[in-house]
Amino acid sequence: MSGAVWEKPVDRVAARAGRPAARARRRPVWEEEPTPLGRAAKGVVVAVVVLAVLFPLYVVVLTSVSPQAAITEAGGLVVVPDGFSLAAYSELLAGGVVSRAVLVSTGITAVGTVFSTALTLLAAYGLSRPGSFAHRPLLFVVLLTFLFGPGMIPTYLLVSSLGLLDTYAALVLPGAVAAFNLVVLRSFFLSIPQELVDSARIDGASEFGILRRIVLPLSKAVTAVIALFYAVGYWNAFFSAFLYLNTPEKWPLQLVLRQYVLQGQPIPGTGGEAVIEGAAPLPTLAVKMAVVVIAVVPVLVVYPFVQKHFTKGVILGAVKG
Repeated sequence: MSGAVWEKPVDRVAARAGRPAARARRRPVWEEEPTPLGRAAKGVVVAVVVLAVLFPLYVVVLTSVSPQAAITEAGGLVVVPDGFSLAAYSELLAGGVVSRAVLVSTGITAVGTVFSTALTLLAAYGLSRPGSFAHRPLLFVVLLTFLFGPGMIPTYLLVSSLGLLDTYAALVLPGAVAAFNLVVLRSFFLSIPQELVDSARIDGASEFGILRRIVLPLSKAVTAVIALFYAVGYWNAFFSAFLYLNTPEKWPLQLVLRQYVLQGQPIPGTGGEAVIEGAAPLPTLAVKMAVVVIAVVPVLVVYPFVQKHFTKGVILGAVKG
């Protein structure tokens, strides 16, 4: 073939796209334009994942608002609607146990989130300042907790020796600062230009003033994410309450959920006093599912307001270590 120059297929594709051939060869497979079959496969996978997440929630909510006859006919969890009744919710709220547990969990979550977020902000800012006292040894101690935990028995003995048993402080103080959240916040503070801090210091601002007026306004996204982590952790925590709280009236919602739903014990005020003596049936499935809904709904309500900051905050806090 005289006068003809053979051209590789990748070179022809690069030439048509106006890119060098070497750059076209280095392009990863996952950066290529997806094919119609690939788009369809992604849609199917996303649909399956969404269905796997929403279907159990749908069944729980539907069962909680179904009459006892529909639950009996379905033989358990209700999938197809057959009637509507809020008797389970009215029964729960009338008993007083669940409503009191909701107030306890709300108080612990609110106080614990504010307290833990404030401590984490102060500690992260101090560890991010190069001239702060013993910041490297303290950071090493924080990172060491990723590998070695104190253990349940030493923590229980510490809480007992401090006189915190059967108090709400035992649910907040032992885990007030999470090492992961502290490292993420410190990494974000390190990414803030040092010139801003130096200019504020020249103007006479104190360290607390720099944190309040410069650092915190620039850290709204990552702070919202850290606060969300703490809030979800406090709301869902039940094991610490199981260990440290001996009075049932002080139980948070998650411990009530475990006691009356997972273990099948009756809820006082819903006909359960006789069950303790073994003379009445267990709580209905609708009542159990209603407790689950009450425990899950607050997180579902709060999360959409913080979700827009979620990815941005975690990525910004993990760029610089």
